[in-house]
Amino acid sequence: MEKQPRLLSSQLLLKNRVFEVTLNRALLTWKEIQTKKKRVYGSIHSTFKVGFCLSKVLSKPSGESGSYCVPVPEIVAVREAEADGRTKDEGRWQKLSQKPTEGYPCAFTVSYVERGRQHRWRCSDVTFHCSDWTLCQQWVQSIREQLLLLTSRPKHLLVYINPYGGKQQGKLIYEEKVAPLFSRASISTDVIVTEYANHARDHLKMEADLKKYDGVVCVGGDGMFSEIVHGLVSRTQADCGVDQNCAEEKLVPCGIRIGIIPAGSTDCICYATVGTNDPATSALHVIVGDYQPLDVCSVHHNNTFLRYSVSLLGYGFYGDVLADSERKRWMGPARYNFSGVKTFLTHHHYEGTVSFLPATDILGNPRDKTKCRAGCYICQHNGKLLSEEAQLHKMEEPVSCSEMEGDWQVIRGKFLAINAATMSCACPRSPKGLSPAAHLADGTADLILIRKCSRVNFLRHLLRHTNKDDQFDLAFVEVHRVHKFRFSPTQCESDLELDLRGGGAGGGARGGKRLFRQICRDHPACGCTPVNSSWNCDGEILPHATIEVGVHRQLIRLFARGIEDQPLFEDFCTPSVI
Repeated sequence: MEKQPRLLSSQLLLKNRVFEVTLNRALLTWKEIQTKKKRVYGSIHSTFKVGFCLSKVLSKPSGESGSYCVPVPEIVAVREAEADGRTKDEGRWQKLSQKPTEGYPCAFTVSYVERGRQHRWRCSDVTFHCSDWTLCQQWVQSIREQLLLLTSRPKHLLVYINPYGGKQQGKLIYEEKVAPLFSRASISTDVIVTEYANHARDHLKMEADLKKYDGVVCVGGDGMFSEIVHGLVSRTQADCGVDQNCAEEKLVPCGIRIGIIPAGSTDCICYATVGTNDPATSALHVIVGDYQPLDVCSVHHNNTFLRYSVSLLGYGFYGDVLADSERKRWMGPARYNFSGVKTFLTHHHYEGTVSFLPATDILGNPRDKTKCRAGCYICQHNGKLLSEEAQLHKMEEPVSCSEMEGDWQVIRGKFLAINAATMSCACPRSPKGLSPAAHLADGTADLILIRKCSRVNFLRHLLRHTNKDDQFDLAFVEVHRVHKFRFSPTQCESDLELDLRGGGAGGGARGGKRLFRQICRDHPACGCTPVNSSWNCDGEILPHATIEVGVHRQLIRLFARGIEDQPLFEDFCTPSVI
C-alpha cells in the first residue's frame, strides 16, 4: 500500500509521557518517545487502547516502544480542551487522565471508534497536550479538514422512534445512548415519535422532504425497519413511475441510506448486518457513514403487490407461530416462546407446490459455509456479474421471459415449513440463523423446504439452529439458492371462497364438508388439521397463501458495513499497538 504523506507531526504530551503524534490522510498515529528502556509490567490489557490494527499487534518487534493508531474515517470528532478539563466546543466537564505538566498548557481531545468484544463499538477519547495554543488549533483544524473530506458521512438525519416496540424503551435508548453521539459528531436531526402503526411508512411515502436528509434512522425493532423500507421503496418507485403491482418490473434502488438503532424484541436485521444488537454500535456506524447494500424481496399475489421482505418469508411453522402469537400480544415478548412450543406440539403440515428459478449463474451455495462478512467477495462478484448480464440483455434482441430466466424447477409435497431467507436471519437466540451462508447483497434468497417428518426429527432440525451441526444435512430438508420462487397450496384460495358460498363441482354435501374444514381452520380448538397456513413476512401476516416472490439486488442501503471478521485472538481485538 502506498505510504501516505504526513500532514502534521508534533511532539505532544499524553499521560505525562511525550509522544510523536503524526496525522496523514489515512491514520492518526502516536508513538512514545523513550529516553531509556524500561521494563514493562502487566499484560497488554493495561496498554492504552485505540482503534484496530491487529496485524501489527502480532508483528510488533520486541523491545520497540509502543505505537498506536486510529483510522481517520473512524475518528468521530475533535475538540479543544482547556487545562482544567472543560471541553470548549461542548461546554461540558470531562475527566482528563493527568494534569498537564509545565510546558504543555493547551490540549485537544479526539473521539474515536474503539472496538470491543462481539462486534461492539464504543466512542472513546484520547487527550493530547500541546506546547502552545497555536499548535493546538493547528491540530484541531487539520483533523477537522480531514473529516470534512469524508463525503459519505451524514450531516442531517430524519429519525423515527417507535415508543411501543420491544420493551417500550425506544425513546429512552435514543435520548441516552444515541443523541449524545450524534451531537458530538455535529449531526443535526429531525425526530418523529410515531403515534400509530405505519406512521413512519405513510410519512415517508407522502410527506417527508427527503432531499433535506442524508439518511433515515429508525429506532425500534424489525417491524419499524420494515415500515421504513416500505415507505422509502414505495416513494422511490412512485417518483420513478414504476408499477409495484407488476411482478416483472425492475425496481429502482433507493438513493438514501437507512440506519437501524435496535430497540425491539429480536432485532434480527441489525444482528445479521452488524453482528450485535447494541444501540451505541449502530449509532457509530451511522456517524462514520458506513455503506452496506441489501437485497429486498417483493411479494405478489395475482399481479397485486403485497409486501416487501428483507429477512424471512416463512410458511407453515413460522407462519403458524406468528398467527398464534398475534392473538396473545398481551403476553409481551414471551408470547413468541409460548406460541413456538404450542405450534411445535401441534405439528401441522401443509400440501402445496413450490416452483423456483435456481441461481446457477453465481458463486456460492447455501451449504458452502462461506459466511457473508464485511467486504464480501461473493456479494461484490455476483453483483458485478448480474449487472453485466443485465447490460447484455439490453443490447440483445428482445426475447421471452422464459428464455431469459432459464428453467424453473417444480416440487410438490407435504411441508412442515417453507422458508425463504435473504440474509442469515441470525439473532442472539440463534447465532447461526436460518441460513448461515446466506448473503446480504448477492441478488438471491435461500429457499428452505422442510418436508413432513416426525416431531422428533423436526426438533432435531430446530435444535441445529443453535449448535454447530449442519441444519440442512437431514433427509427431509432441502435448500436452494434462487432468484425467484412461487408457491401455491393444494387447496387453492379461490376454492375456499367457492366452498364458503356453498358452490363448487361437488354439490352441497361436498361444499358443506369443505365449509366445515374452513370453520375448523378458523377455530382450531377442534383439533382438525387446517387447510392452509399463513405467510410470515418479516413479522407480518400476508393475506394470501398463493404468492410469487422475486429478489431485487441491492435495492436499499444501510448505515452498516456487514459483520467484521473476528480477530484471531479476541484479547487483541481492541488495542492498535503497532
